[in-house]
Order: sequence, then structure tokens, then C-alpha cells
Amino acid sequence: MIPKLHYISQGNSPKEHLENIQEACTAGAELVQLGMTNKSEKKFLKLAQEAREITSHFQTRLILKSNYKIAKEVKADGVFLEKTDSCPNMVRKHLYTWQLIGGAANNLEDCEDLLEKEVDYIVLGSFAKSTQENEETLLGLDGFSLITEALHTETPLIGFGGITTKDVKDILEAGISGVAVAEAITSDFNSIRTFNQLLNASVTDEQRHSFK
Repeated sequence: MIPKLHYISQGNSPKEHLENIQEACTAGAELVQLGMTNKSEKKFLKLAQEAREITSHFQTRLILKSNYKIAKEVKADGVFLEKTDSCPNMVRKHLYTWQLIGGAANNLEDCEDLLEKEVDYIVLGSFAKSTQENEETLLGLDGFSLITEALHTETPLIGFGGITTKDVKDILEAGISGVAVAEAITSDFNSIRTFNQLLNASVTDEQRHSFK
């Protein structure tokens, strides 16, 4: 199993992303996804290397978005692929066997497609409107419930999109495994402890042994 809480870093500059990753790790984040991607290959590599140094110090998992080549180069714990990114089946051939692949989904069909491609986890959204969202279809609790009931999968489904600590209990009851959070954590890193308590996501022996 992967950690149930994913922090997606935010910031207006690489420096801010790194500072926020440091804050999140200090506050107990078990998995961080580097949120900045719109950089040149060289600049993104440098940023990813620095993020890897921070997360390694705290034994926190690091996921990079989209760029699987750099994920392999810096030995990140995995890569998260948007729907417009490369096919997970192709990406798998280029990664280390222990690296994870996550995929983005907005509906049942997306989930089924990703399961066929044997991703390690699916980030499903959007749960609610957030500042990062555009005109995506909002799923809400009803959408989450319908999808989890239809899938019957052991693959972790991670809810995303404007999620706060107040939503966690209902989201878990809807069959979702965990949550990916950006704004609520960036605005209050102390909320990581609350999220972890609600998700029961502190590292257990089972998680430690079963994480690939």
C-alpha cells in the first residue's frame, strides 16, 4: 500500500516549492508529489534532485509528475501521469521495477483504462472546486461512491480536488483509499497531522513491508 496522504507541492518559484516540501516533510508527510513541472529539462532536473535530497533525509516518498526519465535519474519513488502524458505501459519499461506509476482519472472509463494498464494507484478527481481546477467535471461524494462500487479493485484510489480535513471521513466511507491535497496543506502544514489521524495513515509495519 502507498501512503494515504499525498501532498502536492505548491509555490510561485522552485525555491518556494522546496521550502514547502521541507515544511511538509517536517510536519510528517509520508509522500510528496513535486507540483512544479513547467520548467526546462535542465531546471526541472535540478529541482527534482533538490527535492529528492529533502525527501530522502526525512524518508518521505517522492513522486514526480509526467517526466519519467528524470524520475528514474533522481531515483524518485515514482511518477504521476496525466491523461495527456505517455502511456503507463510504455513508461513502465523505462523505470526501475520498484518505482510506482500513478495515473489521473476523471470518470469510470478513465479508471478502467488505467487498471488495464496496471498502474499502482489512481488519482481520481475532481472532488470539489479548488483554485487549481478549471472546468473539470466535479465528482463529489456521489461520483466517488458510484465509481468505487463499479470498480471493485484493490488498486488504491486517491481522491483529489479541494479536499479539506472535514471531507476525509465521508470520502473514506465512499470507498476512496486516500487523498491528494495541495492548498489545504500549503496554507497550514499542521493539518498534515490531522489528515494522517483521520486517514490512519501513519506508517505501519504492513505499509512499510508492502510498499514496492
